[in-house]
Amino acid sequence: RIPTPRGYRLFVDTMLTIRPLEELASKQVEQSLYPDSPQKVISSAAQLLSNLTHFAGVVMTPKRSQIFKHIEFLRLGEGKILLILVTPEGDVQNRILPTNQDYSPAQLTEASNFINTHFSGKSFSEVRNRLRAELDHLRGDIAGLMALALDNGVSDTGLNHPDMVISGERHLLDVGELSSNLSKLRKMFDMLEQKSLLMQLLDVSSHADGIQIFIGGESELLPYEDLAVISAPYSVDGQVVGTLGVIGPTRMAYDRVIPIVDITSRLLSGALSTP
Repeated sequence: RIPTPRGYRLFVDTMLTIRPLEELASKQVEQSLYPDSPQKVISSAAQLLSNLTHFAGVVMTPKRSQIFKHIEFLRLGEGKILLILVTPEGDVQNRILPTNQDYSPAQLTEASNFINTHFSGKSFSEVRNRLRAELDHLRGDIAGLMALALDNGVSDTGLNHPDMVISGERHLLDVGELSSNLSKLRKMFDMLEQKSLLMQLLDVSSHADGIQIFIGGESELLPYEDLAVISAPYSVDGQVVGTLGVIGPTRMAYDRVIPIVDITSRLLSGALSTP
């Protein structure tokens, strides 16, 4: 007799004993997540989750707009300033700002230094709120640059919608209860292709602490009774920026998959954070 989602939930909540991750698998995780580039590390993490579990691995890419690490203003010519934003993940965003005032290189450097000294590591929304409160107390040229950056640059980075990387969907075709029903199979791949439900589920995980287990049919976020998702948030320099996880059948070996998800989230956090 196949357990119901409620039966799986009872098992996970009351009887599950997590076993240590095998040494070989642990080394494989560690060796795969070298910080070559942020995007490569994220893709490697999704592929690694899939390879180790033989299910689908998924990683929500960082919410890059949430935190800024460094800002710089460069004079391009009369009436134009280049705004350069660097995120903790290493992404560099450029924006040309039109201005009616001609700023000197010294003024631009002073404004950059002020923002970096007082606000590096803060969220963009926090920077906006604090700078607006301080504009009246700043010297005119610096205040003008601050307002310019807020109105035309920082407030419109276009990075508010994280995407995700999915690897190993083909493994789900090897799961009998998923592949034997064409209708269920179509629904499952629609979910993976459209991503909206999965994004909502992973976003919920990003606000939780530690491992989260979603068993199909328990909520509208995962309306497929034969599927389960094990997820965990990951961070950059202590700030949660995304979520990763494994999508598999409800009958998966939770005691083995959970430590794989856990150690991958920890090592991905380390790989993306400042040394």
